[in-house]
Amino acid sequence: MKSVSNLIWIITLVVAGNTFAQTTSEKLKKEQSNLEKKISNTRSMLDKTKNNAKASLNELRLIDNQIRFREELVTNFDQQVRGAEVKVIRKDAEVKKLTKRLFDMKEQYRQLLLYAYKHRNKFGKLMYLFSATSYNEAIKRGSYLERIADIQLKQFRIIRQHQSLISKEISSIQTEKEYKLKILNEKRSEKAVIEKDKRKQEEVYSKFKREESKLLSQLKEDEKKKETLKQKINSAIQKEIADTEAKRKKAEAEKAKKSTTTATKPETTTPKKETTLPETKESAALSKSFEGNKGKLPWPVDKGSITEGFGRNAHPTLENVFTNNNGVDISAPKGASVRAVFEGEVTSVLNIPGAGKVVIIKHGNYRTVYSNLQDTFVTIGSKVTTKQAIGTLLVSEGLSLAHFEIHQVVGTSSVALNPSLWITH
Repeated sequence: MKSVSNLIWIITLVVAGNTFAQTTSEKLKKEQSNLEKKISNTRSMLDKTKNNAKASLNELRLIDNQIRFREELVTNFDQQVRGAEVKVIRKDAEVKKLTKRLFDMKEQYRQLLLYAYKHRNKFGKLMYLFSATSYNEAIKRGSYLERIADIQLKQFRIIRQHQSLISKEISSIQTEKEYKLKILNEKRSEKAVIEKDKRKQEEVYSKFKREESKLLSQLKEDEKKKETLKQKINSAIQKEIADTEAKRKKAEAEKAKKSTTTATKPETTTPKKETTLPETKESAALSKSFEGNKGKLPWPVDKGSITEGFGRNAHPTLENVFTNNNGVDISAPKGASVRAVFEGEVTSVLNIPGAGKVVIIKHGNYRTVYSNLQDTFVTIGSKVTTKQAIGTLLVSEGLSLAHFEIHQVVGTSSVALNPSLWITH
């Protein structure tokens, strides 16, 4: 019985180890698939800019992203290869352990069969029972013989089961080795492509270094446009907050009129409190739902690559030069469609020089902002659903650039949030 329990313990450890390894392997393969998708997106966009005589900063940023994604993919391959090697070693040790246990079990079973053969006299069992000194002892002896027969049967079944298990483990090791070789070949080809991307990066980088004065001038112009966009968006949100507050006050005044009493009370003056916007039940539910989807919101474009992040960003070619971003910039295919990242109501549709058309959508106490649009498919008051198309992007140098922001309304003001923390990756 002890040998059976030991074997069951070994099986449990094998299964648990395999389950953990499988989970890790699946996670790495999922990351690999995600990186390959990002590489495919950026490669597609870079291919469309090849015919442009003038290289853009967005192209350089896309190349930077492509190199980073490929390096992450190589790291992923490394982890998968190491994981496969460890798994092969572990499985080999498990097979050896199971093989030894199988040999021991066969030896025990052989001895049991040999003993049974030597004592096969049909009267032996009866003599063993009748030689008992009491009826209770005879019952115990009968139970003992039944347990022996049961153990023999279990040993036989376990041997057959583990012959199959060992065969599967050996097959699994072979499959893992083949997969490891495939990953190694992919890793070698990926490293070669990284070198090619780096040569292209250096070529574009050198071109921009020769045009620093022109870049600085363009950068100042772009920063002015960003500031104008920021002010227009803030003004639109503030106007919407003020309009909502005015409607609330009007509703309260009308309610107060209806509840007038027959007694006239003397007027009293109370100190004016700072205005805050109370949420309606519907708005509070939408805010909570929006918050609950943090990190899971879809991208505002179907395909794209973030080429400038939220906050302070180092310029890709100019030393000690930084830009400030109130959201994220996503390079996307030419004329790509822009979609709402969550259900809500359109509160503003603006036309801003240098930033194209801008759509602001309300989600309770949150606002999402979509800029650089060529066309819009929605108007103020439109109810939108998640992933609903709201417009298309402007085109520049073979690419389109989506500017996306998220704001949270706190009291009577709004705070810009980092969209990268809200959308899926």
